[in-house]
Amino acid sequence: MNPPRNNIRRGIRLAAVCAFSVVLNAGCGYSLAGRGAFLPSYIKTIGVPNFTNRTTVFNLESQLTQKVRSEFIGRGKYQIVPEATGVDAVLIGEILTSRVDTGSINPLTQLALTQSVTVVAKVELRDVRQNTVIWQNASLSLREDYPARSGTSVTDPNAFFAQDTNALDRLTADFAHTIVTSILEAF
Repeated sequence: MNPPRNNIRRGIRLAAVCAFSVVLNAGCGYSLAGRGAFLPSYIKTIGVPNFTNRTTVFNLESQLTQKVRSEFIGRGKYQIVPEATGVDAVLIGEILTSRVDTGSINPLTQLALTQSVTVVAKVELRDVRQNTVIWQNASLSLREDYPARSGTSVTDPNAFFAQDTNALDRLTADFAHTIVTSILEAF
């Protein structure tokens, strides 16, 4: 009768060791992404003046700038203003290129099924107090695929955005999220 008791005791000890190791590993150091504080603590106000638009897409800079401001405001930690003066840091952006390419093609009709829109920008966050660059990306690129409208093959960004008015809104929202996430989470 002793051997079964030893097995029971051994099982209880094993369960206690497992429970203890679970409790110890609960504080293993992992945390949710996006909760870090990459920017210096004295930065409270960030200026986000209008981006410069080097493309032919009308209003791209206005929409992207507004979406970046909204994305920062949504994070709730910083005061965001449209000026580059009287701030702790300033975000300067320049939209370099926009391009529409045919994605997939219907093999029977040879018309586009999807189109890829690519936007490339140069973005820099400067610490005004230290006069240094905190974060920069000289060729931040975002590529989005969209269904082609009416099976056409539009490769001019202006014509594409004229056909699909929601595409510009979705693209600028995704781009703004990418910029702000990259800055605040130090990616």
